[in-house]
Amino acid sequence: MKKNSSAHAHAYKAGEGIISAISVGAVLILIGTIYVTTLPTPLWDKIVSFFGSFDIVKVSDQISLPAPAAIADHAVVYNAAFQFCIGIAILQIILLTLRLMWHSPISKTAETAGNLVYWFGASYLVPTFLNSATDVPTWFAFWAAILMVLGVSMIARAIVLFAKKRI
Repeated sequence: MKKNSSAHAHAYKAGEGIISAISVGAVLILIGTIYVTTLPTPLWDKIVSFFGSFDIVKVSDQISLPAPAAIADHAVVYNAAFQFCIGIAILQIILLTLRLMWHSPISKTAETAGNLVYWFGASYLVPTFLNSATDVPTWFAFWAAILMVLGVSMIARAIVLFAKKRI
């Protein structure tokens, strides 16, 4: 009996190692692909310009938060962010499929399902808010929507965990 559980533990570690390698490799390929597809526009310069443009903006009498000075001037960065989000979302579909095929622990499967919801939500929000953003309230509405998507992704994770306990 001990031999069987040892074999199961080895298969689990091997499966998780493969999933981790696929995940890291795919993220590196995605970053490189986004960088190459934005050429001849120097993406790195656009990212530096984006972060260099931040000012502290008064949101209320007592709250000040950072926001880009010219929100509409960073379409290249927003498009790269969208491509990254959609690429990670597709990666999560692949990882979820692998986790289901290899019978990964439910906690890992739930985590991947939650990540899938988050990245698809983010890939919807980036073009919806940022590509049309011309003012500071839209910038902050984007971040509020990201928090909502984060909450929905946690609920999705909980639903997967709950569904597994019921089966």
